[in-house]
Amino acid sequence: MTDTTKSIAQMVAERPSVNNQELFDALWGITTELKEKVFARFALNPDPCSAKFQPYGGEDKPSGFLSTFAGPEIDWLVYSWVGTPGTSFTNMHLTINVGAQVKIPHFGFALGTAPDIFMYMDYLPRVDFWADATYADKYLLPANERFLQLRNDGRFSPFVSQDMSMRLYQSPTSHCYMVTPNDETLTLIRETAHEMLDRWLDWFDDAEPVPEAQRPALAARDLYMRQTICERDPANAIADRLFGKAMADELVKTLWGGNRTLKRVN
Repeated sequence: MTDTTKSIAQMVAERPSVNNQELFDALWGITTELKEKVFARFALNPDPCSAKFQPYGGEDKPSGFLSTFAGPEIDWLVYSWVGTPGTSFTNMHLTINVGAQVKIPHFGFALGTAPDIFMYMDYLPRVDFWADATYADKYLLPANERFLQLRNDGRFSPFVSQDMSMRLYQSPTSHCYMVTPNDETLTLIRETAHEMLDRWLDWFDDAEPVPEAQRPALAARDLYMRQTICERDPANAIADRLFGKAMADELVKTLWGGNRTLKRVN
């Protein structure tokens, strides 16, 4: 299958009235399975900044659910969905930013409909690969076999963002595809998602602590990275259209933690 270079907005505009409620439920189910694994492993507290978005929107209108959490080991976790399941577009996230006490990658995960399946799964690096090749060997090489499997699977069309910065923020083993939904592709997506998360959870068991003197710089880098990705996401234009720019801006700020209440722990 050839690369997909159309934007999410373009694909939705071409097929705006596909009822994806059943598919949305299946994808949200996968996201929730991962979320439950994470919550079984870490102590996490909800941040009050997202309470008013649980849910938002309304019946027969664009709607969503946005929850944010933090804890001693996790600096920021987002578990959310947004869209119109009855009319093509949805987007859901489980993004997990690690605290600065260890340097394992952050966990990036998104599924959605546009109206076919959009999938994104990645380990977001905390260092410059050019300056630390051993980090890439340790944390990306284990994901390389699955990366090649999906890249060679004609049912998975690599999604190439028109936005340069979105391409910049992906690792060399990022899974970013458009996929035609069926039982087989859904099973493979679920299998890959659990494999990615289980490997990421295992890294905590032998993670070496970051020296305390280095933690403030790492925490500042993490926050800048998270804010930049959220604010530059071209899909924000869809939120502007669905909810108006003022509310969309508030949602984006909540996503990256710009109005968080819980203190960061490093």
